[in-house]
Amino acid sequence: MAQPKQPKRKPDNAMTPQALRDSLLAAALPHVPFDGWSRQALLRGAEDAGINPDDVDRAFPDTPLDMIEHHSMMADRAMMARLEELDLPSMKIRERIAAAVRTRLEQNADDREAIRRALAILAMPPNALLATRLLYRTVDAMWYAAGDESTDFNFYSKRGLLAAVFSSTVLYWLNDRSDGFEDTFAFLDRRIADVMRVPRLTARCRDAGDRLPNPFRILREFRAGFRPGRGRV
Repeated sequence: MAQPKQPKRKPDNAMTPQALRDSLLAAALPHVPFDGWSRQALLRGAEDAGINPDDVDRAFPDTPLDMIEHHSMMADRAMMARLEELDLPSMKIRERIAAAVRTRLEQNADDREAIRRALAILAMPPNALLATRLLYRTVDAMWYAAGDESTDFNFYSKRGLLAAVFSSTVLYWLNDRSDGFEDTFAFLDRRIADVMRVPRLTARCRDAGDRLPNPFRILREFRAGFRPGRGRV
């Protein structure tokens, strides 16, 4: 009797570390809703993708946080690549930001349950720093794509405001059952409209200096060590 064909193993030694992590995590994502952000999900993904299971621990030594961080970075890269294909310069700033948030959510529509599980992990107090760092990277990339060139107080206020808009929209999106996420995007438009009224308030705070709210202090520290799409420098 013929033996069942064994899945071909990808030549992992020919893959870059990022390519290996991308391939392994993409294959593991369908298993995350059932196995969590876990080594088991990675092993199942490796089997599906024909990746050597010995490379699982090498690719993601700090499971599940490594997995969650890399997923966020993958999503940022995919979002930026898509936004480069759009005619953003012809749009108003609010339209560019809305396009960035919509793109991010639409590209991750199949992974909502995995993202729900990731947010539960990031909500744990020991993971607060990572959660803030990932949120900062995403909103910074969005403003970068939108063409923001501010360097003063506006730099931090814009990212702080967008962080609030994006976070609340993601939470709404996780439970949205409307066709094409119409309700989520209507919610997003309302939140952006609210934010557009804020600049007059933040203008009064430009002389605050070291009295910036804690979230903005955190963003300032992260800005010193990160650049859009490239991680720590």
